[in-house]
Amino acid sequence: MTNNDVFHNGVLLSALLGWFLAQGVKPFVHYARTRRWNWGLWFSSGGMPSSHSALMSATTVAVGLFEGFGSSLFAVSLAITMIVVYDAAGVRRQAGMHAERINKMINELFSGQPISEQQLKEVLGHTPRQVIAGVFFGMAIAVAVWLIFQAGGN
Repeated sequence: MTNNDVFHNGVLLSALLGWFLAQGVKPFVHYARTRRWNWGLWFSSGGMPSSHSALMSATTVAVGLFEGFGSSLFAVSLAITMIVVYDAAGVRRQAGMHAERINKMINELFSGQPISEQQLKEVLGHTPRQVIAGVFFGMAIAVAVWLIFQAGGN
């Protein structure tokens, strides 16, 4: 294997670890808040921290560390990260709020009657706190991967 293979790609490793670890801590954060386990959070969108923000922040910081903060690749990565973070906290959050309200209206309308209507998913987006946590989580992952690569001489 050469250093050009996918297993030596610090940016890709940072991105995947940022996403995977952010998803992995969601059930534990939920348990700390509610004292109930919800392992389904590992595979769902929404929740603390934002894995979308962690993924993109880890990618962007890793691009800066490995390719240079003055590179065009960093600029493109930063622009995409800004879009994803805005979407996570803005558009997707609003869609979740709409789903919550529609579900409440359906429950009020049909209370007392058996109904098998599937409810909309309410946890689509993130609160600003969840997004910020995801951003810092991703940044920390990228720096850790970069430091490991520096120590290994890659």
